[in-house]
Amino acid sequence: MGWRPCAELRVIHERARVYRQIRSFFNTRGYLEVDTPLLMPTTNTDVHIESMQVGGQGREMFLQSSPEFAMKRLLAAGSGSIFQICHAFRQAEQGRLHHPEFTLLEWYRVGCDYQQLMDEIELLIISLSLRQCDFERVRYKDLFRQALDLDIDTISLADLRRECDRRVDGSSPGELDFDQCLDLLLSMAIAPTLKGYRFVYDYPVSQASLARVSAVDASVAERFELYFDGLELANGFSELTNAPQQRARFEDDNRERERKGLPRHAVDERLLAALEHGMEDCAGVAIGLDRLLMVLLELDSIEQVLTFRD
Repeated sequence: MGWRPCAELRVIHERARVYRQIRSFFNTRGYLEVDTPLLMPTTNTDVHIESMQVGGQGREMFLQSSPEFAMKRLLAAGSGSIFQICHAFRQAEQGRLHHPEFTLLEWYRVGCDYQQLMDEIELLIISLSLRQCDFERVRYKDLFRQALDLDIDTISLADLRRECDRRVDGSSPGELDFDQCLDLLLSMAIAPTLKGYRFVYDYPVSQASLARVSAVDASVAERFELYFDGLELANGFSELTNAPQQRARFEDDNRERERKGLPRHAVDERLLAALEHGMEDCAGVAIGLDRLLMVLLELDSIEQVLTFRD
């Protein structure tokens, strides 16, 4: 029976260095480090996330896919800017770039929007890389124009499905909805062409259930993702602080889950109560630390940075 760690000792040492530098970075910027539960009675309603359910004290419990909801309750309680390094869990995610248990760095900066948060991410990654790094930013809809010559504001679902069929071998897009087609094209046709660090921002509102709608363009939300050479590293946004709007989005998620034959999830009433109480304007982001380590160490498999895979 194999008992040795997956990662080489040099990688384990590098992970420790990165954690020390992350804590130093946020401590010097006035953040509070927090700790929230991994096991809770509610979970994310997002149709694209399959949570791990476990038994516990006679009631349904879930391993958290992100500390987001609990951290927002701390923000509503007046914590100020906060950060956390923690493990997170997602069902049915396994492969060269995925593992069902992974490590997240998540933080929320009070009085900040998503553009300012992208600035802060750049500073963090440069400090962790120990060298200068270049970053580019492109709007979501502009990326589709540049990469595929598609206008996602005007294209029909039928034409979008045809584009998927033409550009992604074996995709069978006949049953995909509009956002699923966009996601397929982004992940399979566009992302592999991205070089270096690239922020993609201003996602469609339909793909940002926890983000604030843009005051400039109501069709988009103030959400971004960060890629490195096509590998998704981070997902962040200006946070939605309106409780009724957030409840409506959770309900929309559950209707979509039912339509797709997925189980409904009870909404997190404590999060909604926190938002009703009031949460300062802020922006937040989650970075996959295992993937970031892969980039920093120029490795090509997530197992190479995991201490143990099981």
